[in-house]
Amino acid sequence: MQTLGVPFLLFWLIWGHSCALGGKVNKHKPWIETSYHGVITENMDTVLLDPPLVALDKDAPVPYAGEICAFKIYGQDVPFEAVVLNRTSGEGVLRASGSVDCEIQKEYTFIIQAYDCGAGPSGADWKKSHKAVVHIQVDDVNEFSPVFREPLYKASVIEGKIYDSILQVEAWDQDCSPQYSQICNYEIVTAGTPFAIDRNGNIRNTERLSYDKQQSYKIMVTAFDCGQKRAKEDVAVHIDVKPICKPGWQGWNKRVDYEPGTGSKQLFPKMHLETCGGPLSGVRAMVELQTNHIGKGCDRETYSEKSLQKLCGAASGSTDLLPAPSPSTNWTASLLTDSGRDSDLIYRFDGRQAANVPDHVVPQNLTDQFTVATWMKHGPSPGLRAEKETLLCNSDKTEMNRHHYSLYVHNCRLVFLLRRDFTQVDTFRPAEFHWKLEQICDKEWHYYVINVEFPAVTLFVDGVTYEPYLVTDDWPIHTSKIDTQLTVGACWQGGEVATPRFTQYFHGSLSGLTIRPGRIETQKVISCLQACKEGLDINSLESLAKDIKFHFNPAQSVLVVEGEDVDSINTAITKVSYINSRQFPTPGLRRLHITTTVQCFGEDTCLSIPDIKAVVMVLPPSEPRITITGSNRLVRPAIDLQGPLGVAPFKELHITSTVMKGDSFSGFHRPGVMEVMHNLDYCDILVIGEELNPERESLEIHHNALLGKHLDATNSTSGISIYGVDSMAHYEQALRQVRYKNWRPATLSDRRFRLTCSELNGRYTSNEFNLEVSVLHHSAPVEHVNHMAAQSQYMRPVHHPLMIHTFNSHMSGTAPPAATVVIVVCIAALVVIVVIGVYRIHTTHQEGSREDEDEVKDPEDWDNSALTITVNPMENIKGAQALDGGVKEENREEEEDEEDEEQVGGMTSAESDNSDEDEEEEEEREEVKKRKQRGKLEWDSSSITY
Repeated sequence: MQTLGVPFLLFWLIWGHSCALGGKVNKHKPWIETSYHGVITENMDTVLLDPPLVALDKDAPVPYAGEICAFKIYGQDVPFEAVVLNRTSGEGVLRASGSVDCEIQKEYTFIIQAYDCGAGPSGADWKKSHKAVVHIQVDDVNEFSPVFREPLYKASVIEGKIYDSILQVEAWDQDCSPQYSQICNYEIVTAGTPFAIDRNGNIRNTERLSYDKQQSYKIMVTAFDCGQKRAKEDVAVHIDVKPICKPGWQGWNKRVDYEPGTGSKQLFPKMHLETCGGPLSGVRAMVELQTNHIGKGCDRETYSEKSLQKLCGAASGSTDLLPAPSPSTNWTASLLTDSGRDSDLIYRFDGRQAANVPDHVVPQNLTDQFTVATWMKHGPSPGLRAEKETLLCNSDKTEMNRHHYSLYVHNCRLVFLLRRDFTQVDTFRPAEFHWKLEQICDKEWHYYVINVEFPAVTLFVDGVTYEPYLVTDDWPIHTSKIDTQLTVGACWQGGEVATPRFTQYFHGSLSGLTIRPGRIETQKVISCLQACKEGLDINSLESLAKDIKFHFNPAQSVLVVEGEDVDSINTAITKVSYINSRQFPTPGLRRLHITTTVQCFGEDTCLSIPDIKAVVMVLPPSEPRITITGSNRLVRPAIDLQGPLGVAPFKELHITSTVMKGDSFSGFHRPGVMEVMHNLDYCDILVIGEELNPERESLEIHHNALLGKHLDATNSTSGISIYGVDSMAHYEQALRQVRYKNWRPATLSDRRFRLTCSELNGRYTSNEFNLEVSVLHHSAPVEHVNHMAAQSQYMRPVHHPLMIHTFNSHMSGTAPPAATVVIVVCIAALVVIVVIGVYRIHTTHQEGSREDEDEVKDPEDWDNSALTITVNPMENIKGAQALDGGVKEENREEEEDEEDEEQVGGMTSAESDNSDEDEEEEEEREEVKKRKQRGKLEWDSSSITY
């Protein structure tokens, strides 16, 4: 009221008094301002209005009519009320009637009116003022702390680089006002870190970070609002330091161990390609398995050439011109061999060695169809104009120097010469066929096959067909009586020189040089003969992405993978594996080489990916021990050796193979023996001592015994060789059917053989099994019939047993006690039987003497003038047969005893369990023998004549 001033009050008093004297009591309505602005602090109830809330009434100072009784507020859900402080002066106050929260509502707008007290105490005839607008603003209180939007922040940096901003952290505040809801500052709580943060939450490094020094950092960060209220919880920030990004393959091992017999093994299970984030349009990776130092270019079967051809289904009749040296194939004995090739027979020629193939080995019936095949490793020849290097040459032995057919290398070109005889063709015909290939001089092993279907000649190199780039014609050779000479490693020049000599020497290595007349090899057989048994593979092809393309080379030593997406390439590379299908692979290192090309959009290449060099270590396989067991001695009557079938010396033969395996038990590794099954490639039966005499004996195997098996056989006077890649069971069956015959056994005391078997062309060989075949000689019974001499009536005819000369069974010095006891018991039983027989003879003689006592008074004075001895010839024959059968049965039992004695040392648990039953059966057989012997010693007196 002080602001209204004294003149204003005087005016209202005078005007009010005059109205009271001359008119109505409540003539005027109250008056208030048209608008008000107020401020209230949240969680408080007092509102500060501008201007103050005052209502005036012109009826003042008239009681009631000039007084203000109320203020009314109009609005929906308005949390305010107006209260009259002084009715006379019209002062009022605006205050909160409920909770006022700035975070819920920052401003309020409503209507207010003032009411006077009416004409009297009852309030009748009251009047109200005009409507005034009230705007209330809610002031904020800093009641909330900042909160970070993420519970954890992560980032990574590359070492050696200064960043303006590694990452940004962000906090927020629930307060409603800009003063308290804005974040004005961030701060790193962790001390001593090489990082800083600005007011906007950007974290940067203050120094260059090193991956080798520290690979990750953890820092704590807090935030402040503009009211300097700190965040209730700090936030953690993890920053990883990465090495400088180098595009390339990561996550691979330099060495991968491969255990034989485990199948396919992944080479790069965790490898991935790092491209440093650059956009790529394509990736091409080539994986190469380098096996040039293994065998003949890779791990192939090292069987002999004949065995491989039999295994691959090649036609029979091929001639091996470079066989292993032996008494029957001695022309290769002077050649140099490469002995470090895992039993793979390789001949090395240094320009000074050559061999003449014997005439009986050279195929004489070359027709218009034949095949020449060989493995060859050859390098460039020294000099600008190198001489011819001959692998194979058939030339005149004497007088002239004509080459009938030959295979040679000249200036890294392979040339095959074929001069037909004049009798077969008399026109100008193709004679020389030339091929120019990189493989001829790359110093690597390759398999060459020349199929001749005259006049066409086709060359296969590692299974791929090549036609000659040049064919020259020549006249046929005129027929002559000059013999030809087939040579390997050079060409024989027997004529037109003073001294016959070799010429055009070969420099390189050869293996498996063969000629097959009358047939050509098929593509399937050629592929089989040169196939690698190791290579690359891809597991789970169906799981590869559709955009992945891959292809192998024929040998599966090179794999190319292409794709547009790096993740698809990574998945494909993890499935690349190494596989070796050989049961006994060649141990050692195999090198791996991976080259990668990356293409970017619009560019040929954008990243340089370093090559990868790794190795596969093929661990040594468990070496098998091949054991041949059976009876070491065979005793048969001469009549058996003379029979049409002869005898089977190896009928009881057994072939087993065992390996040493380590098994884990209680934390310790103990070796154990495990029987394994694998193939054999040859078994040789060698005659020990004098060679077989074809006029009186033979060692042979019938062709039917080899039917249905991958086996073949050759025999000579020195023995039999059974060859071919087949199972041990099939070899057992074949060896058991080998027959030995002798048409004149009377001159034979014994014949000895030695058997050895091999796997992988001699890489693993068996024990030497020696067998002795003895002939059972016996003399005929002495039968004498004397009709001139009279038999005494006191004498009974005695059937003398046949005199039989036998060879004692071979007894080992280390015979088991059980076998020794059996033999001793048999001998004792035989002695008892003889004693009983003599006793019965003596008793019978005494009884006869007593019966004739009255007739003969002096038994010592016999009159033998009328003695007649009658012998039943049928009885002698039956007795001889019985004795002969008993002798045979006895010999068979002795052989069984010997076999049992030899097998006791290697007896299995099952055999040892049955040993007692075998001894009981043996005792039963001995008892039967005793009964037979006793039956033979008992006489039939009915056949005696006096």
